[in-house]
Amino acid sequence: MNTWIRQCHRWLAIAFTVTVLVTTVALAQEDPVLWVSYLPLLPLALLFFSGLYLFVLPYLARRRAAR
Repeated sequence: MNTWIRQCHRWLAIAFTVTVLVTTVALAQEDPVLWVSYLPLLPLALLFFSGLYLFVLPYLARRRAAR
């Protein structure tokens, strides 16, 4: 499961980067479409939760090893 979450986290980082680039280009147009600015929020939220899990993982392993 940990490997799967790490892999998803990497792909989410790529998706987030692409959506930020697309948003930057779209908002730099003469007549920008404002809803495009919300595109990076979904990958960012998923990155937050997967990153939080990966951050807590060593602490949980240390706690289990202490038992």
